[in-house]
Amino acid sequence: MLQTRLWMGAILIALTIGMLVGDHHFSPWFPFLLAFQLILSLAACREFVALLGKARSPQAGLAYLGVTTLVLANWLQNLPACRPIFWTILTGILAGFVIGIFLYEMVTFTEPGRSVERMALTWLIIAYLGLLPCFFAQIRWLPSDDQANSVRLALAAFVPKCCDIGAYFTGRLIGKHKMTPTLSPKKTWEGAVGGLITAALASIAIDRLAPSAMPVLHANLVWEIGFGLSVGVAGMLGDLAESLIKRDCQSKDASAAVPGFGGVLDVVDAILYSAPVSFLWLYLLT
Repeated sequence: MLQTRLWMGAILIALTIGMLVGDHHFSPWFPFLLAFQLILSLAACREFVALLGKARSPQAGLAYLGVTTLVLANWLQNLPACRPIFWTILTGILAGFVIGIFLYEMVTFTEPGRSVERMALTWLIIAYLGLLPCFFAQIRWLPSDDQANSVRLALAAFVPKCCDIGAYFTGRLIGKHKMTPTLSPKKTWEGAVGGLITAALASIAIDRLAPSAMPVLHANLVWEIGFGLSVGVAGMLGDLAESLIKRDCQSKDASAAVPGFGGVLDVVDAILYSAPVSFLWLYLLT
């Protein structure tokens, strides 16, 4: 299991770095980021729908459409007329899907029982796998050069995952006190501390070793540690949020799509939750 996690983790890291480096040649459209985000979001959407099962039956078609639309909407930044009003456009898209989800149930309604649940679950999928990733993608278009924004994306992707790795190995080595015995029995407080220390160290390393004229966190130790700790905590909460979904659906993993990790949801859960926190930090420090 550990060996599988190591080689699969190395592949995922290589793919992420390749995406960040390769997109430099296609600025400002960044097709690798688009493909990366669209594939992962739709794969995660498929897993979420499957986890919920036929008994809960969200509006799968609208869920896929909502996630796809929100991912693609980020690339409106390349249209000068849309750039200043991007967040207004995004709000309009979200409002449109709220109305659309209601309309779908109104048209297909036959008897009372599950309509409200289906609408709520459909909206949960769209917000979780469509809206949250927008904050990750928007880091690419922060007002700075492409190289600096690649470093920012690296921070947003690798710091929460380094926290996850640090927590995993620290927990295996010295973990004794259960942190969330009901949601995630293997997580320990010792692992959480180890994860946060790893996240802070990763934040410092990426900020100071990145090939950029000015470190995006300005080589300020307080900001680097603050970024690492806050993003690490958000990533842990993201992991627990996905654990809540799996436990409620009585499943150990989202799927078996990623050897050693489980499903795509198991890989991206921390980044989904930490993306808004990363974006806020990086936006304020731009």
